[in-house]
Amino acid sequence: MNLAIFGKPTQKTDLQLIINFLEFANLKNISLYIHQTYFSFLKDKPLTFMPYVFSSIEEILHCDYLYCFGGDGTIIDAVHFIGNHHLPILGVNVGRLGFLATVNLEELISTTEQLLHNAGIIEERTMLEALTEPDQLQNMVPFALNEVTIHKSKTMEMITLHTYVNGEFLNSYWCDGVMISTSTGSTAYSLACGGPIIMPTSGVFVITPIAPHSLTVRPFIIPNNVVVSFEVEARSETVFLALDNRTLEIDNSVSIAVKKANHSAKFVTFPDKHYFSILRNRLNWGLDARN
Repeated sequence: MNLAIFGKPTQKTDLQLIINFLEFANLKNISLYIHQTYFSFLKDKPLTFMPYVFSSIEEILHCDYLYCFGGDGTIIDAVHFIGNHHLPILGVNVGRLGFLATVNLEELISTTEQLLHNAGIIEERTMLEALTEPDQLQNMVPFALNEVTIHKSKTMEMITLHTYVNGEFLNSYWCDGVMISTSTGSTAYSLACGGPIIMPTSGVFVITPIAPHSLTVRPFIIPNNVVVSFEVEARSETVFLALDNRTLEIDNSVSIAVKKANHSAKFVTFPDKHYFSILRNRLNWGLDARN
């Protein structure tokens, strides 16, 4: 097995557990490739072998899996790093909520044993692609896993977003902004703005307004095979366009469209890792503060 490691240490990262895992992997004749940024946190730790160090996706295209150590933000960074290459990600939660993570640090060795015995399941997650006319995204990867957001920029006043689905007028949102969320992203920014929780493999998007002026405006679920387009009215000359955790300031005269990307993100899961149990654990469902 060839295994790539990507990540970001946090205050919750137990580096000794990671060292123990790396030594285990080496004993199992797993070829280890560690991203140069993450390796800088490990290079002073006692290792009995020297892993490969990589900096570009092209160096690890032959790998079987990419292990990502961190929270959801780091896992999203890994998705952007991989791009449209078909490298499955195993999210290892060392952050806070960790909706995108499958396992914890303590499960690394047992999880890897399962993968060595072909017990893993590859789950595909829909990605979003943003387009602008005229093109403003030349220097930005135009894809998102969780959501694409249009938001007011330099004023406290609302903006108006005239919204169309496959060219048919839907609504003019008076609001701070609007996001298009994938079902994966339904437990991220969209949830914080009142959107529904949707199973990640559902074939839908959610249009979620941010602080809408009208109380009758609610999140709206649409199939993921449509194109959602926007025309912006704003007193400010610019608005923010955000793709997951990357933000760009663009002219408010630019037309914006969001559609399903041609490629998907691939995540590793296992038969005993059920989405409902992850959801209950992350959201503390069933816990009673009185007990």
